[in-house]
Amino acid sequence: MKAVEFKSTVASNGQISVPAEVAHQIPAGEQLHIVVLWETPTIDDAWGALGRQRFEAAYAPEDSVYEQLMDEPSTR
Repeated sequence: MKAVEFKSTVASNGQISVPAEVAHQIPAGEQLHIVVLWETPTIDDAWGALGRQRFEAAYAPEDSVYEQLMDEPSTR
């Protein structure tokens, strides 16, 4: 069994395009075994986004005074 890897997208009609340079490697009429992989957010990404959302929800405009202090040059 031979394998080839390529990147593509799913069209709105559900079709996946095979790049021409890949299609030329596959003999016409050959039986294919297809595996489709795609990126999904990990649990860590979801927890990070939720944590940031909760943190920012509690952030008030008055809290920006701390950012101003960080940006000011040191007086020491």
